[in-house]
Amino acid sequence: MNEEQLQKLRDENGFVAALDQSGGSTPKALALYGVGEDQYSGDEEMFSRMHEMRTRIITSPSFDGRRVLGAILFEDTMDRQVEGRDTAEYLWDVKQVVPFLKVDKGLADEVDGAQVMKPMPGLDALLERATTKGVIGTKMRSVIKLANPAGVDAVVDQQHEVGRQILGAGLVPILEPEIDIHSPEKAEAEALLKAALASRLDELADSQQVMLKLTLPEEDGFYQELVDHPRVVRVVALSGGYTREEANARLSRNKGVIASFSRALTEGLSFGQSDEEFDLALDAAIQSIYEASAT
Repeated sequence: MNEEQLQKLRDENGFVAALDQSGGSTPKALALYGVGEDQYSGDEEMFSRMHEMRTRIITSPSFDGRRVLGAILFEDTMDRQVEGRDTAEYLWDVKQVVPFLKVDKGLADEVDGAQVMKPMPGLDALLERATTKGVIGTKMRSVIKLANPAGVDAVVDQQHEVGRQILGAGLVPILEPEIDIHSPEKAEAEALLKAALASRLDELADSQQVMLKLTLPEEDGFYQELVDHPRVVRVVALSGGYTREEANARLSRNKGVIASFSRALTEGLSFGQSDEEFDLALDAAIQSIYEASAT
């Protein structure tokens, strides 16, 4: 584990860029960027177009470690290069941005108002490969839709179990038990989730450090107990379908929580923009998210 990177994540102002759209979400992300499905054929071309978009973001003058602490990559992105360097190496060596890797394989069917992660049989090999690529940590997503104690516990138990496996590989796991922003029981689900996470965090050894990626809560400051927990490097927030304006407003009211936005980060970016237009739009997005994260 790179102590310099860990200290940056823990102590500096900024946010984590989520550049990890995977197979299912890639067509939508490309469409929002102005690249329709008629502009590529098959998965290989689709992922190549996606990598072009991510490369444009990563190499932009506005994207660097002064405001962006870390970036979460999709496996395909980790395996590609940016300006002749492996993506994770480029992020840290050139931009001083800490690289993370999305490791989950998607969601299982809903049970008890929640979706746990699909099995990850090749996880150990992936973690080993990520380590050799210079990745410091991982991210994995589950979804909670209802305030069902059985569903919430199933999500948190799985996140905790796999998180321990990732810690054992010497990496920092970002646990992401997302609560659907459209849940009719969102506040109640948040109460169940906070209690479940706090109890599992207390089971970790003093030397074990995790990050949490959570949906912005209904009650301002609701996750302060988790922000202050000695086993938590940082609590980051997903935009979850909120617009950038709404996500930033909610984020700014939650002291100590920083952003890890995906759609809200790339909102307003377009394939058809000139490099100058693109860089200006990205700079404005990064600055607004940075300011909301600094409260």
